[in-house]
Amino acid sequence: MSTEEHVWRAHVVKCLRERNRKECENFKEIIEQNNRLIDHVAQLKSDNLKLSVENEQQRSAMSTGGTGSHVAIATLEKKLLSQQEELTELHKRKGENSQLIVDLNMKVEQQRIIMSEREHSLAEQQTHNNRLRAEVHLLHSSLEELKKLNNTLLDEHTALQLAFSSLEDKMRGIQDENRCLLERLMRYKSKDADKLNEENESIIRKRSAKLKRDLEDAVREPSASSNSAPTAGITSLHRNSTSPAQLIGGIITDDDFDEATINGAMEAIGLDDTEYINARFTAGEVCETTRASIDALKATGYLGQANPTKILLKFEAHENESHAVRWSPVERMVATGGADRKVKLWDIGKNSTEPRAVLSGSSAGINSVDFDSTGAYILGTSNDYGARVWTVIDNRLRHTLTGHSGKVMAAKYVQEPIKVVTGSHDRTLKIWDLRSIACIETKFAGSSCNDLVTTDSLGSTIISGHYDKKIRFWDIRTEKQADDVLMPAKITSLDLSKDCNYLICSVRDDTIKLLDLRKNQVISTFTNEHFKISCDFARASFNSTGLKIACGSADGAIYIWNVNGFLETTLKGHSTAVNAVSWSTNSNLLASVGKSKRCIIYSDS
Repeated sequence: MSTEEHVWRAHVVKCLRERNRKECENFKEIIEQNNRLIDHVAQLKSDNLKLSVENEQQRSAMSTGGTGSHVAIATLEKKLLSQQEELTELHKRKGENSQLIVDLNMKVEQQRIIMSEREHSLAEQQTHNNRLRAEVHLLHSSLEELKKLNNTLLDEHTALQLAFSSLEDKMRGIQDENRCLLERLMRYKSKDADKLNEENESIIRKRSAKLKRDLEDAVREPSASSNSAPTAGITSLHRNSTSPAQLIGGIITDDDFDEATINGAMEAIGLDDTEYINARFTAGEVCETTRASIDALKATGYLGQANPTKILLKFEAHENESHAVRWSPVERMVATGGADRKVKLWDIGKNSTEPRAVLSGSSAGINSVDFDSTGAYILGTSNDYGARVWTVIDNRLRHTLTGHSGKVMAAKYVQEPIKVVTGSHDRTLKIWDLRSIACIETKFAGSSCNDLVTTDSLGSTIISGHYDKKIRFWDIRTEKQADDVLMPAKITSLDLSKDCNYLICSVRDDTIKLLDLRKNQVISTFTNEHFKISCDFARASFNSTGLKIACGSADGAIYIWNVNGFLETTLKGHSTAVNAVSWSTNSNLLASVGKSKRCIIYSDS
């Protein structure tokens, strides 16, 4: 028996003795009194027996005669009566003591039961204690193993830290060397650029002189030619010539206009669009006919692509207000989303007012729709805190993305077709893996997201517009956030040019900002006294060439600006506010939806 078990047994014996002392001490005097009473009763019984014998003797003596015996008998009878009374009292006390003994025996039994229960509980506690001791022993063993493993890991960490320090020193050396090489390269490039600038300046001077001579020759043409058609002398130059003088000396019509030719000539001369017009129409050298050509150029937007002016189709797209519209990148098909919880596909090539398909599954209004780059999938966001992906070919709901705690305002493909990014009013952006239908990353923006775009098919950079007036840039490769761009009011929509160099941002102060993403700064602002942003999710759009911007207004008109700054045209057709517009990527078609349930398709012919 171990020392601990001996101590435990001694402690139990001590406790039992203490308990017996406390429980029996109170009844010890009663038991002693009862024992004395029992002895006294036995004594009285013997005395009573003696008295009975004496009484019999006295009676027998009385029967023989004598007066003295009568007195003795009377005395004895009194004594006997008193003894009987005393015996009765003793019997009464005996009964009380017997009842007390019965009660005490019952208490003793109860204490025995309690003691047996405690002994059973003690045995269970001892068993549990043994198990805990075994567990403690195992934990001690595990702790020792963990200490050894920790020491090993510390040694490995120290070794890796030394290796890292060595590699870091080597990296710094390589960076210094790379910096030196870059500085040398920049010096060489600067020299080359200076030489190229000198050559360009020489070419520009020569061509400017030639341009001036050609303009002077055009102005000094004989009056006979002026009596003929106003454009005869000026358009006599070959229309397909790429000579800057010929391009600038003639009036360009829609048939003559060649975007590549104009761009090539302007680039060769070194002029931008405004300088090009100013060079064409210098003071003192502009006739009325050439002044009229300015209006013709503005009407065609500098690049010869006419603005949509006619309504091709007009139909009621949804049962309630329409919120979103987007063209397919591969078909003459447009998708619309509305407050009736449906996404509808419309085949514009057939000029049909019946939807090609109705995509259901959302339990609240649709906020945005978008296609992937192949046009095979359509992505819609909803007020039910979710986003959904449908396939266009069979109109089936493929994925439902739920996890936001606020309405989802925008969604775009990243690393298509396996990932999607969504922006919500819960102040977060979530990136979803469509293979596992799970959120793989959450970005906390700190403000409600109204719209977002991605810079390329790989989705390396996400740009989001927010309620707190900020445009945020997220690089998912490095998980770092670039500097924010602050706008004067909350942002309603974003759209990227095709080359991803320019971003338009519609702002709630009734302006549209044009940002150069290479500089991360606003380079132009578009506004008009009658132009009013209709709602917090009003969508603006670039055209396919990235040279025109369209946005709907609260007065039901659609305003089209040239990126150079002036308003080209205003389209009518809606009777209520326009919520969203979208420019076709394959043709010069413009689609718009608004609060009047209607979708209108505008065309240039």
